[in-house]
Amino acid sequence: MNYIEVIGYIGSVLVALSLMMKNIYYLRRINLIGAATFSLYGILVNAYPVFLLNGFIALVDIYYIVQTKVNKEYFTLLALEEGNSPLLKKFLEFYRQDITQFFPNFNEEEIENDKSFFILRNLIPVGLFVYKEISPSEILIELDYAIPDYRDLKNARFVYFAQSKHFTEKGYKIIHAESNVQSHKKYLQKVGFKEIPPNSGKFVKQI
Repeated sequence: MNYIEVIGYIGSVLVALSLMMKNIYYLRRINLIGAATFSLYGILVNAYPVFLLNGFIALVDIYYIVQTKVNKEYFTLLALEEGNSPLLKKFLEFYRQDITQFFPNFNEEEIENDKSFFILRNLIPVGLFVYKEISPSEILIELDYAIPDYRDLKNARFVYFAQSKHFTEKGYKIIHAESNVQSHKKYLQKVGFKEIPPNSGKFVKQI
């Protein structure tokens, strides 16, 4: 196998891998790399239809990636009230299996309306945040869930930074989180949590 064949196989694998992704954010980026690689392969073997098709796909991916950066999205929080119960029930029913994967200990029966909210993105409910108070200045996150298509950290930045006043106005200064799920632990670290002590599964973030 020569290096040209290797390039072709890499491009094919990346394109196939991208089509298996639920998250459009990662799909576009992996598909872009795969299409560009396969387009290069087309040039190297003089297969111009392969080059043109995959070059076009790469350009389309670039266009949509740029659009997601340029277009301003509207974020807001929707506090849970009695009137939101049907939406909450449907949301939990639909995403229960995925929620359990990241939050195996979550108990929906303990949700307190005044300590829970939906994260709306262009008025679409893309996340659910549930916490409990453990002291007048500290809270523990029980659920910080984002639906698969919107796991690009924008929801988290909105909650923890742009809307941090939601917590500070209530007197909270420290947020705690607990997790032994590796992907969730990486997420917590990306949004500013520190694992204390190391490898304990317990995380802390100051607001």
